[in-house]
Amino acid sequence: MGEDQFDYIVIGAGSAGSVLAARLSEDPQVRVLLLEAGGRNTSVLVRMPAGVGTLIKQKSKHNWGFWSEPESHMDGRRMWHPRGKGLGGSSAINGMVYIRGHARDYDQWRQMGLQGWSYADVLPYFKKAEDYCGGAGEFHGAGGPLKVNWGENSDHPLYRGIIEAGRQAGHKVTPDFNGADQEGFGRYQLTINDGQRWSAARGYLTPIAGQRRNLSIVTGARVHRIVIENGRASGVEYSLGKGKTLQRAKAAREVLLCAGAFQSPQILQLSGIGDPEQLKAQGISPVHTLRGVGSNLQDHLDVTLNWTCTQPISLYNEIKGLGQLKVGLQYLLSGKGTGRQNGLEAGAFLKSRPDLDRPDLQIHFVIAIMQEHAKVKANRDGFTIHVCQLRPESRGQVRLASNDPYDDPSIVANFLATEEDRRAVRAGIRIARDVAAQDALAPYRGEEIWPGPQVQSDADIDAWVRAKGETIYHPVGTARMGMRDDPLAVVDKDCRVIGLEGLRVVDASVMPTLIGGNTNAPTIMIAEKIADVIRGREVLPAVA
Repeated sequence: MGEDQFDYIVIGAGSAGSVLAARLSEDPQVRVLLLEAGGRNTSVLVRMPAGVGTLIKQKSKHNWGFWSEPESHMDGRRMWHPRGKGLGGSSAINGMVYIRGHARDYDQWRQMGLQGWSYADVLPYFKKAEDYCGGAGEFHGAGGPLKVNWGENSDHPLYRGIIEAGRQAGHKVTPDFNGADQEGFGRYQLTINDGQRWSAARGYLTPIAGQRRNLSIVTGARVHRIVIENGRASGVEYSLGKGKTLQRAKAAREVLLCAGAFQSPQILQLSGIGDPEQLKAQGISPVHTLRGVGSNLQDHLDVTLNWTCTQPISLYNEIKGLGQLKVGLQYLLSGKGTGRQNGLEAGAFLKSRPDLDRPDLQIHFVIAIMQEHAKVKANRDGFTIHVCQLRPESRGQVRLASNDPYDDPSIVANFLATEEDRRAVRAGIRIARDVAAQDALAPYRGEEIWPGPQVQSDADIDAWVRAKGETIYHPVGTARMGMRDDPLAVVDKDCRVIGLEGLRVVDASVMPTLIGGNTNAPTIMIAEKIADVIRGREVLPAVA
């Protein structure tokens, strides 16, 4: 088994790993190896925003396509968990919605003792990453690698209708979910630029591809374990296919684990880091005890409500019959047409009850009928209101299913384990129905077909949510950041694995609590901040 020598080894080229590889390799004296299990994601399906519906719904070279264990509070269902595979990770298959979360989410991290993670501390890193179409300002950055734009189709009558309906229902309208006030209805900013998906890989890796001799990117590389010697991460063992020769790369400085909320804890456990009893049960010799590895899983539960549309203005007319093929061909040949859209350009952040200090519900509004991760194909004009619970009390876990690195991890999201979680979802469904009933949508609103007007009581709503609720793809927390006296903490405030040298986890798994919104932008922010920490730079000053 040969050994290659590097200063830093980055495991996973997703939203965090792409950032770290690009930022660390800015120093020409530093040798960086980026290992990615998937491919290069050059497909037009990845580049085309409308490809999201296909990418999300099926296991493929772009999507790990995990299934959970039977979920005890969701009718015992095994639930679908798409995760991005290949350069860009989940930013290459997600809905491209750019949301940072609420300011109080980060202030809460600071109140947990995590110095340097308040909103004032992290805002400069959101801005550093960003190239906002409206230019730099108090809340936005310009010139960064990540293109952030308003949707090209946001003047569509259904988008205008849902925002006005929200106002008529008594909710606020906000000009910028990432600005001074998140609460209310409004338009989403998107990681789409000139009709193309702008993944983390597109922003951070594509511009430097082949230009930095000190950055090696290896795709198709499945990590077997991180090598720990004398309390220090000294390298990584990986293979380029099942049954292929095991290879080892040495890290002179650090190993940086960026495999995401499911696979970062899996790789830690394969490396002997975690709960000793669980490791032994899988035939793995414990190397370092950290009982929090794989615990504290948090995710956003989502339900979709569908209405028919009385006018032929939804995306159905574009995708019915051979429509999807036509959309794809038009985009491939000219870069024009419906392929440039994600179908999701408006929404809201709302409170399920007025006494809350920040929104605990998110609305994603889709100008087509969408059910079950787009696996159910629309058969008529309509629109969809996604209701997403932002602040679950429920906690799940990620464990090893076996000691084979080619096996999927064992995932239990544990959705709806508490009455408060169930109450919040019920409230969100009733709010969505109230908004849909307003006059602003009257010219377009047909009948509610999912779940249908017969589902009204608490018991009936709960039963429908158990049967039809799904993830909206925001798992975090399985290698949580915390103080050393926190029994579930896996990393410290600088994302260093507690009790080991030369090893950090840098991705959504380190979030101690789930932020109120989509998780791509916060993951990129975390990596930008930790890149400065690793390089020994003075972190950007907090906003006054």
